[in-house]
Amino acid sequence: MTALDIRADAARPTRDPFDSDLFRDVLGRFCSGVVVITASRSGENVGMTCQSFMSMSLDPPLVAFAPAATSSTYPAIRDSGSFAVNVLSSTQSATALGFARRGIDRFALAPWHLGETGAPLLDDAVAHIECELYAEHIVGDHFLSVGRVVALDGHPDAEPLLFFRSAFGAWSATSHSATPKQGGFNWSSQHDVYSSMIAPRPSLRRVCATRVSCVGAC
Repeated sequence: MTALDIRADAARPTRDPFDSDLFRDVLGRFCSGVVVITASRSGENVGMTCQSFMSMSLDPPLVAFAPAATSSTYPAIRDSGSFAVNVLSSTQSATALGFARRGIDRFALAPWHLGETGAPLLDDAVAHIECELYAEHIVGDHFLSVGRVVALDGHPDAEPLLFFRSAFGAWSATSHSATPKQGGFNWSSQHDVYSSMIAPRPSLRRVCATRVSCVGAC
């Protein structure tokens, strides 16, 4: 039994309960990028939009994403044994929405080309990160899928698509020499999101008014 198991089994103090709506609302205030996970299984391309993506390790080079346990797309990605992470650009909000829909040909929505692993890579993405499946863990109502990076590239000029409070936005650098007192993150020029971030000082602008309740469940 690990120290974590012992803590899990130990008596915990009583805390006020909260519902899933509050959980979604508060966690939705964490601004993140948006990726599309793609793979090819037996010659068939599969892909899904995902918000929960992260870097895990430098040595070995590992990244991870967290698909819902109910995902109908993830089993095919898992079975392929490899996948690509397409970090979407600010021009690809429609692509993000399309790859979260069911019952359509998702790869008809955006041009793509084959990567080194055979996974389709979406054109115009900020970055492509190709991986071999390294590990998988069940975490609550999601999987944590870990990939070992085998190839990657980045677009020199593209700006990323961002996801904040169930809407998409875009990032742009207002100044590369600004100080912490100059500017900040702004959402629709109204909300000062991160006023204490250090230089460079970027800003956010809404690029899609569509409200999205969940990214990454497909």
